[in-house]
Amino acid sequence: MACIAIHPGDILADELAGLGVTAAELAHQLNLPPDRIRRLVSGRGAITGDIALRLAHWFGTTPRFWLNLQSAYDIKRAEQAAGKDIAALPVRPGRFAALQKT
Repeated sequence: MACIAIHPGDILADELAGLGVTAAELAHQLNLPPDRIRRLVSGRGAITGDIALRLAHWFGTTPRFWLNLQSAYDIKRAEQAAGKDIAALPVRPGRFAALQKT
C-alpha cells in the first residue's frame, strides 16, 4: 500500500479543531498574520523554522517535530513527482552501493 503525503497543516488543523481554537486565534497568540496560519491549515503554506519555533512553544513540543512533518511531506511529494526518474539515475560506485534500496 502506498503512503500518502499528509500536509502538516492537516495535522495542525486537526489539533486546533480538537482544542476549539481557530487559525485566527492561534495566529494572534503566535504574533503572526492570520493569513500565515490560514494558508498553512489549508495546505497552501509551509512550516518554516520561525513557525516551527512558535508552534513548538505554544503546543509544548519541539521545533523539530513540526519541521519533520514538513520534511516528510516534501520528500513524499518529491517521490511521487520524480521518484521513478530519480531511481533510474546512475549511482556512485563504491562503499555506499550496498546501502542502495533494491
